[in-house]
Amino acid sequence: MCGDPTCETTMAILIGSFFLAVLVGIPISVSIGLSAVLFLLLYGSVSFAVIAQQMTLGIDSFPLLAVPLFLLAGLIMSEADITTRIIRFADALVGRIAGGLAMVMVISCMFFGAISGSGVADVTAIGSLMLPAMDRQGYHKGLSASLLGCAGSLGTVIPPSIVMIILGVTTGTSIGKLYLGGVVPGVFAGFCLMALAWFYAKRMHLPPGEPFSIGKAVRAFRQAFLSLMTPVIIIGGIVSGVFTATEAAAVAAAYALILGVCVYRTLTLAQLPAIFLRVAETTGIILFIIASAALFGWILAAEQIPQRMAELFLSISRNYYVLLIMINALLLILGTFMETIAIIIIVVPVLMPLVVGLGMDPVHFGVMVTINMAIGANTPPVGVDLIAACKVGRTTLDEAMRYIWPFVAAMTAALASIALFPPLVTLLPRMFMK
Repeated sequence: MCGDPTCETTMAILIGSFFLAVLVGIPISVSIGLSAVLFLLLYGSVSFAVIAQQMTLGIDSFPLLAVPLFLLAGLIMSEADITTRIIRFADALVGRIAGGLAMVMVISCMFFGAISGSGVADVTAIGSLMLPAMDRQGYHKGLSASLLGCAGSLGTVIPPSIVMIILGVTTGTSIGKLYLGGVVPGVFAGFCLMALAWFYAKRMHLPPGEPFSIGKAVRAFRQAFLSLMTPVIIIGGIVSGVFTATEAAAVAAAYALILGVCVYRTLTLAQLPAIFLRVAETTGIILFIIASAALFGWILAAEQIPQRMAELFLSISRNYYVLLIMINALLLILGTFMETIAIIIIVVPVLMPLVVGLGMDPVHFGVMVTINMAIGANTPPVGVDLIAACKVGRTTLDEAMRYIWPFVAAMTAALASIALFPPLVTLLPRMFMK
């Protein structure tokens, strides 16, 4: 394709121009596209029509239709005040424990993540309701924001995950299997965060909630039942083969609309145009990142960078566990300064030949990548979920930095367990899907 630049020159032009664009304040999605175009200007021997073709091909995928539909379902649930029902149910379950409010927030994020599929949506919807109550009980703002950011990021691990849709499209892995594979890791990571929240509550002498009441739990469950049925319908429909992941997204959006407008009557038709506009804006941003990253990835593939990267890793070690550590370390580092979707489109295809050669299950690898991205969403300078949590909690990033690292360590411990014990990921997909 190009005028025979070396691998080192290719990487220097692509990566160097990308980081330079980011440093001068250009959005990451635009920086990716600019670096690819610059490379083609310097070395390209192909028509510039290829730019439009590759960017179009990057988003010409039926499963990507699920992205705006899941965004719509999550936003409708949030605007229809359905999140309060979920929070009441979580409070009835664990509110009595020391640090009960913190645990309620984690469980609420896990439940809502199983509806929205988006970490930022999870943070915004749950945090706006939970953080004021935690402030009144004496929780430090930085602690609350740090926990919220990490708990909210579980929305990218627990199905239905928008990140897993993009990962499945990029790697050709079954989205349904990725969804099932994310259940146990997402719940396990949530329990790790809850354990750390309990430790902080004990050390800070934070008060527990009201005593447990079976009657209260039953009433809360009845009020939240229809909302909690959303992930059951989605996963059940996919596993049973009733509908695909994309069709499941349409069902979820329609179900959320029926609940908000007809059942609970907390959403009016007049609110829908604003909701549709917000969904369109967010979808446009996501698709532009995917399109730009597709062009970037096409250049990497044409220059055989994936094969060369695999050779580089294997030249360092051929031990399975050493390579596993190296891959996770690379993803964790990239997650601190690159956007999740860009990493998936650009980096994951580079690593895929290596992990396949190691004999790793693609579903195991995909879920492992997703948890890495959840951790990266809370590590500055990018840290989109942590930044969103700080905005919702009206605190500074510096204040949150005092507490974020123990929570990141808890999620990293969960990641290590999942990486070393693949059945935690692969058991459910093998049980329910061929």
